[in-house]
Amino acid sequence: MKLINKSMLTAIITLSTASVYYAQQVQDTVKDTRSKDIEQVVLTGVADIAKDRKTPVAVSTIKEAQIIERLGNQEFPEILNTTPSVYVTKGGGGFGDGTIRIRGFENANIAVMINGVPVNDMEGGTVYWSNWAGLSDVTSAMQVQRGLGASKLAIASVGGTINILTRSSDKKQGGNVTVGVGNDGYYKASFAYNTGKSAKGWSTSFLLSRTAGSMYFDGSQFEGYNYYFAQGYQTKNGKHDFQFTMTGAPQWHNQNFANTIATDIKYGNGVDEPNRRYNSNWGYLNGKEFSQTTNYYSKPVISFNWDWKISEKSKLSTVGYASFGRGGGTGILGAIPVKNGTTTTSTGINALPKTADGLLQWDEIVKWNQGQPNAFGTIRTNPNGNLVNNSSLGIIQRANVNSHDWYGLLSTFNHKFNDSFNFSVGIDTRYYYGYHPAVATNFLGANGYFEKGNLNMQPGYLINQTSSATPSANPFVKAIKDDSQILGRNYNGEVLWYGGFGQLEYSTEKLSAFVSGALSNQSYQRIDNWVIDGVTKQNDQIVNTKTGMKDLIGYNVKGGLNYNLDSNNNFFGNIGYISKQPFLTAVYPNNKQTLNPNLTNEKIFSVELGYGLRLGKLRANVNVYSTNWKDRFQRKTGLTVTNSDNIQVLNAYAEISGLQEIHKGIEFDATYTVNKFLDLDAAASLGNYKYKGNAAGSVYDDNNVPVNLKAGSNSTVLALDNVKVGNSAQKNVSLGATVKPLEGLRIFANWRWYGDLYSNFSINDFDSSLVTSTYTPGAIEKGALKLPDYNLLDLGANYTLNISKKNSLTFGFNVYNVLDTTYISEGTSNILSGLTQKNFSTAAAYQAYLATPEYKGIKQSNNVYFGFGRTWSGTVSFKF
Repeated sequence: MKLINKSMLTAIITLSTASVYYAQQVQDTVKDTRSKDIEQVVLTGVADIAKDRKTPVAVSTIKEAQIIERLGNQEFPEILNTTPSVYVTKGGGGFGDGTIRIRGFENANIAVMINGVPVNDMEGGTVYWSNWAGLSDVTSAMQVQRGLGASKLAIASVGGTINILTRSSDKKQGGNVTVGVGNDGYYKASFAYNTGKSAKGWSTSFLLSRTAGSMYFDGSQFEGYNYYFAQGYQTKNGKHDFQFTMTGAPQWHNQNFANTIATDIKYGNGVDEPNRRYNSNWGYLNGKEFSQTTNYYSKPVISFNWDWKISEKSKLSTVGYASFGRGGGTGILGAIPVKNGTTTTSTGINALPKTADGLLQWDEIVKWNQGQPNAFGTIRTNPNGNLVNNSSLGIIQRANVNSHDWYGLLSTFNHKFNDSFNFSVGIDTRYYYGYHPAVATNFLGANGYFEKGNLNMQPGYLINQTSSATPSANPFVKAIKDDSQILGRNYNGEVLWYGGFGQLEYSTEKLSAFVSGALSNQSYQRIDNWVIDGVTKQNDQIVNTKTGMKDLIGYNVKGGLNYNLDSNNNFFGNIGYISKQPFLTAVYPNNKQTLNPNLTNEKIFSVELGYGLRLGKLRANVNVYSTNWKDRFQRKTGLTVTNSDNIQVLNAYAEISGLQEIHKGIEFDATYTVNKFLDLDAAASLGNYKYKGNAAGSVYDDNNVPVNLKAGSNSTVLALDNVKVGNSAQKNVSLGATVKPLEGLRIFANWRWYGDLYSNFSINDFDSSLVTSTYTPGAIEKGALKLPDYNLLDLGANYTLNISKKNSLTFGFNVYNVLDTTYISEGTSNILSGLTQKNFSTAAAYQAYLATPEYKGIKQSNNVYFGFGRTWSGTVSFKF
């Protein structure tokens, strides 16, 4: 199904968030595509951009030319994989499902900015790159500031800040048509045009693109669009500059699960070689690819910028912005009785019999829902006909919707006292309202679904309409609010943020320094539309539909200093402290209307030292850092736990509090121009990311009912002290070379190595009750599962043929993982090798463990994501 037809696509014109004026300033000063800095004034305006040998932070910058040249059909954040302490994977491998960690901190604790405006979700801090896939088409530069960074805002830059700078409307007149192809039917086409600035100060830019095909793994179809529009106006005297921008990237894509290694080997050669393309999540429905989990979303963002040069010494930069996110992700409700010999078991979708190729049998599910003979050995007999009315009488597909309305205003006043002192002060206000219903997306042959969970509409109601699992082409479509068509859940989240910030800078040729502070208040409210106001009990408390706003104060203070010893050597240092408000899930845990009685701010202390060398053709940097993160709250979902009655509970989740992490490391990066034909670059990092002390965990099933891990309690102590933090390689090395044998031709190669990569943990893995009194710490490794080290090689070439002064043709080709290396990029379980019987509750469990084979030194019962094998992409671009 097409997302947008041709007439709709032509009608859509739109783009990005905030201060594109600064993006153009950056682009105009870019002289060398390999340079690691942006030649821009230090920490000015809305976009806080770091300048080499001035701003005292660790920074890496990727320019537009490098993005165009090397990104191809990779995930947008993968362009950062050659920078120190950055670990980017494709996640499950679906279009836009990539994940990024900086210095061991995950996406939610990395501040992502577009032209200086924060875009992390205000409820949970998440950034879904599928919502921003189109940014690669319009980015002028991407700067990564590792650590606390240079931003003046009170943002969650625990691990770092990614600032994406987009094109501006006053870019030089011209256009571009690009067509790209890649492995597994990947196809992309885009058209962009810039009018340039007219004599009267007006300028316009726009871009339209479509991307579709499949990713590397099976059952991974996707389709996405990108639209961009920027309209600018600058007064003749240059005092006022206005920019209106709008962007959107509506998309849908099928997703993947982390299978056990044994499962992937089963559908590989059956002995020791996994099928890296295997996806247990899909099959055929009426002859077409159908996945149980499809993500669909559209997040148009509108902004209006006003830069006012009040005087030679004073400037005001203001941006107002709005975002209207619409979409969600599908999943499955229900179960089917399956007969196995003389035994009949009610089974969910992932335990149903599959085809010989491991595919889900959707057509057979339709037959069962309709009471026809099928592959499951039972026939549906239900007095309600084809109606699915509870979780054991059939299977349907539903979508958990996560829509929002978001408005913000960011304004900075900058005053230059003299040639050395500069002062900035500003406000940051945001309002966010999130909608979280669930809707039916496919009844799979049934007539409808009978919902009983809405306490305000008892004894229940029939849902017989489905919603499409594709985003609307209308960027202003309303959020779903009709209670009679909502199933499973219906709650909203409301967040109000307002704050102020200030910064004082001192800068001379030798010395530059800054000190800054920010104060913010976040007000949270959870709204449950299904409870009976003032009557329903949760956790033995009477609750209301609205919790009322809970105010939490947060702040940060930081400072830094850079000293240029001479024209070749510079030293810098920075230090900072953040008192960070927790996310909404921590304020109202267990998906309930009751306030967390142990609510506290997270506390982050960070210190960093660095050295830079600029010696002719050589540029090199070395940084050392330490970050201490206390009182962290985390929700772990999708768990399988065993309760006190020795019964497995599927799809459980855990509320974990009191986490403390220590992240330390050293980083190095360098570039060297050998001659006009050859450039070399290198990066390396050595980190030590681990937990300090133990933490508390409480476990609940998917109906929010406490799961007793031991008699009478769902709480336990997690023995996490000194356990390594998972899902980020703590060692990495990158080596690259670019050869320019003739004018217009660039041939490049990059080799990367990753080590000390640990799997993510499950609450069971560190439940202290599982450790018997005879367990001796150190006798065996009771820690995070260490995944095998791996290395990858990428190759590419780019050739530009100049037809005339204005017209050119560019051909690009990239091959990723050239050697077709088989590797594990992420782990989601923690089954260690070398355990003894005292780690198991029964002898039978221990014998089953011993019988489990290993793959590259780890148990095949572990759930992992294998990285993509060899992939490729090619592009042809005509510039006019």
